[in-house]
Amino acid sequence: MFAAATGWLEKSSAEIDALNVFPVPDGDTGTNMLLTMRSTIEEAYRAPDRSASAVAHAMAHGALMGARGNSGVILSQILRGLAQSLTEKESLTATDLAGALQESAVMAYKGMSNPVEGTMLTVIKDIATAVQAEVAGDDGDVVAVMETAVNAAGESVANTPNLLDVLRQAGVVDAGGQGLHTIFDGALRYLKGEMEQMRFRKPQIIVTDMHATKLPQMIAADEIPYGYCTEFLLKGEKLDTDKMRKKLEKKGESLIVVGDDATARVHIHTLEPGDVISYASSLGTLHQVSIRNMDEQHHDYLEIQKDRGPAVDTAIVAVVAGEGLADVFTSLGVTAIVPGGQTMNPSTKDLLQAVEGAASDKVIILPNNKNIVATANQVQSLTEKKIEVVPTTTIPQGVAALLAFDYEANLESNIQIMTRAMATVKTIEICRAVRSAKLGDLKIKKKQPIGFLDGDMVVVGESGLEVLNKMLSKLGLSKVEVITIYYGADTKSAEAEQVASDIRSRYPQLQIEVVKGGQPHYNYIISIE
Repeated sequence: MFAAATGWLEKSSAEIDALNVFPVPDGDTGTNMLLTMRSTIEEAYRAPDRSASAVAHAMAHGALMGARGNSGVILSQILRGLAQSLTEKESLTATDLAGALQESAVMAYKGMSNPVEGTMLTVIKDIATAVQAEVAGDDGDVVAVMETAVNAAGESVANTPNLLDVLRQAGVVDAGGQGLHTIFDGALRYLKGEMEQMRFRKPQIIVTDMHATKLPQMIAADEIPYGYCTEFLLKGEKLDTDKMRKKLEKKGESLIVVGDDATARVHIHTLEPGDVISYASSLGTLHQVSIRNMDEQHHDYLEIQKDRGPAVDTAIVAVVAGEGLADVFTSLGVTAIVPGGQTMNPSTKDLLQAVEGAASDKVIILPNNKNIVATANQVQSLTEKKIEVVPTTTIPQGVAALLAFDYEANLESNIQIMTRAMATVKTIEICRAVRSAKLGDLKIKKKQPIGFLDGDMVVVGESGLEVLNKMLSKLGLSKVEVITIYYGADTKSAEAEQVASDIRSRYPQLQIEVVKGGQPHYNYIISIE
């Protein structure tokens, strides 16, 4: 169950990282939680027997040894509480699980010198409260308990901005809470037998309906610096974690000291990491020492925020497949990219999440595929935001619409401007046939290059260049000024440049541009303007 949850967390660790907000010392929450879970699972397989107790204690030890960052250490405490509650239990009932989660919440808070609400601490507490009510007076069933846990986690994560100012100001939910929700969600999906479906899906990133109100201010010269995020594992004899915690409380902030009398994990933000290390080394041997300069991380974060710029009056969400094409759309001002296109159409939910995550009440959606237009139209009835869909059916139409967007115009005017602009461009798409077929006068062999003009298949040839030349000759290029070639993931740049060179030699009056689109399936997507 927890192994499946770890795999589920891995799918969204980068997105959880991106949720982190000022002051950024632990700005890699998703990665830290993932690495902690990996260590947890590795140790679980070394358990001396298959009892619930043995496996849970092995997991707790693995989590303590592999804990990374603030979130990883808290996660290790959650697993330690789980293990303590299951001591000497052969198996796990619904009541056992509910009780274990109660102990997890207690243990998580116990490890913190100054617990902060609106974080993953609140989420585990809310989970524990909800599951206890689920089994009250009835032994229940483990799946039902986990469903209650996941629902409670989702509601708790969505509420974190109401409890923590920095989240509310940034317009995001707590990253650690999101990671915890993802872990419980993965565990539940495993219990419900959804392993196959998990291969083709991604976890839900919970969004808040709050918009960012302001960005963190640059540190003035006379402000207190953040110092160093200092972490290490301490091994010794007769270690007293309570005594260590009291001693270190005076040396910094965000202190966590957890473990037992033989091994302790320490996390602290301090201006004098040398003093902390010196004190700890007097108690035993140090391992996995990490000291990171938080002022540099904060500066990097502010630079990133500066590049992102303020919230926009009208946000634009675009459906795009391919790293290069995503870069093109982002550079043209798109607020959010939803991965998708041919053979990988995003769901209404995918588009809705992107819309809700945009820092504007007015959003334009560019589907860029005829099979996604209807899905995009459904989003309008699912949100209180003002949504408009410019019905682009190809990537070049999407680019043309973006280039026409007027930042000084209102939403209605922009829809008219962008819709007119998308009609001025023609799109050629070249791919290889996946099977033999006969369509009208066209006889197609498997893997033969075929060409589409604005979605209609019109040409078959022996090479991509032959197909392209046939299509260009059909178009009549007297009024054409620019041809942009976006080459796909399976096409070499040298081949694309050769195609461009051949077109230049045939049509010297045209401006030819070559862009690495990285799109799957299509060797070339070509814009004719």
